[in-house]
Amino acid sequence: QVQLAESGGGLVQAGGSLRLSCAASGRTFSMYRMGWFRQAPGKERQFVAAFSRSGGSTYYADSVKGRFTISRDNAKNTLYLQMNSLLPEDTAVYYCAARTPYTNNYAAPNEYNYWGQGTQVTVSS
Repeated sequence: QVQLAESGGGLVQAGGSLRLSCAASGRTFSMYRMGWFRQAPGKERQFVAAFSRSGGSTYYADSVKGRFTISRDNAKNTLYLQMNSLLPEDTAVYYCAARTPYTNNYAAPNEYNYWGQGTQVTVSS
């Protein structure tokens, strides 16, 4: 089992940057495949970025490709999302999530077993 806690959200102007962190508890963090999702008011939870089943590749939603970077530090039990060139449409609550390495569908929220509480990101125009 793993517990997740996001931080690093806030208010930023369009074109700015933020780095989100997701601290994980538990000694088995390295075995989980991690992802980031976001949810804007009145919308469904949306895939943002994730590690592959093997853990060696990363995937991004088309809307964030080239602007966001997912990374992890297993020694620190921490997942990151570096967000550059932010746009007002990136405004949402951002969640980190963990799934077992036995699932392939990295973009489906229901494939993830554990979720953080979310951190608000607001991008002003």
